[in-house]
Amino acid sequence: MEPDGIILIDKPKGITSHDAVNRMRRLLRTKKIGHTGTLDPDATGLLVILAGRAAKAAEYITADEKVYEAILRLGITTDTQDISGEIISKCDVTPDSEAVYGAVRSFEGAYMQIPPMYSALKQNGRKLVDLARRGIEVEREPREVVIKEIKAQKINGRDYGIYVRCSKGTYIRTLCDDIGKKLGCGGCMAELRRIKSGNFDIKDAVTLSECENMTYEQLCERLMPTESLFSSLPVLKLSGFFLKLCKSGCEIYQKKINTSFEPGQRVRLYDEEGFFALGETGEYEDGTAVKSVKVFRL
Repeated sequence: MEPDGIILIDKPKGITSHDAVNRMRRLLRTKKIGHTGTLDPDATGLLVILAGRAAKAAEYITADEKVYEAILRLGITTDTQDISGEIISKCDVTPDSEAVYGAVRSFEGAYMQIPPMYSALKQNGRKLVDLARRGIEVEREPREVVIKEIKAQKINGRDYGIYVRCSKGTYIRTLCDDIGKKLGCGGCMAELRRIKSGNFDIKDAVTLSECENMTYEQLCERLMPTESLFSSLPVLKLSGFFLKLCKSGCEIYQKKINTSFEPGQRVRLYDEEGFFALGETGEYEDGTAVKSVKVFRL
C-alpha cells in the first residue's frame, strides 16, 4: 500500500526544500509527495512533507501561522536581503539597542511587504528569482502580511536574535531588510530557522539522516494522518442518507442536519470510519449548506 500522511523534517542548511522532498520521495517510495512551505537553502528547520493522498491537501493550507528564529545583522544590505548575497552597502554606525528594539517592535501588526526578487513567486509566468539572476528587476506589488509577535535580543554589536510569529507568506529576510531601512543603517538576515508551522512543531521533526537510517516500515510508522493538517477545524459526522449525498458531491443543507457553521467555514467530514474529506460551508439557493471540497478517502 502506498504511504499516506505527513512527516516533519528538520531541514539542514545547504540543500533546497525540493532536494529534501526528493530524498523523502525515494525513501517513501512514492511519486505523490509535496510540502507546505519552502525554506531557502541556507535556512534550517521545520519542513512539513506530505505523502500520498496528503499531498492533495497542500492547496487548502492557506492560513498557517509560522514561527521563526532569525539573526538580523545591521550595517549591511545585500541583493538577496540575506548574508549569502552580494553586498550593496555598508554602514559603520549602528543604532543603540533601545532604538533597535523600538524599530523591531514597530513591525508588530499588519504591514505591506514587497516580496523580494530572489523568491519563487511568479510574475507573468516567470519566477522572480530567475529574472533576478539575469540582473533584471521588476516592480512587485506590496502585499499585506501580519507580524503577530516579534521580539529581539542583542547578540553582539551588529547581530540581534529575533523571534517572529507571523502569517504565511511573510519573508523574514525582507522583514530584516525593512528593519534596517527603518533604522537608517541597513540590515540583512544572517540566519533563519523555522520552528513552527501551523500546529506542527520542530520538536516533533526528524532529520533526513535519521530517516535514511530507518527501515521503510519504521518510516511509514512516523507518518501522521492527513487529518492532522486540519486539526483546528470543527468535525461534522455524517451517516445514512446525508453521507451518501455528500459522497455524491451534493450540498448538505444545515437546516436538515441542525448545524450552524458560518459561510466560508471549513470542516472535517467524518463517516463511520473517520475523516474522509474537507468540507466548506456556502450560500445556496435554499440556505447555507456544507459541501465536500477535497476528498481524501472514498
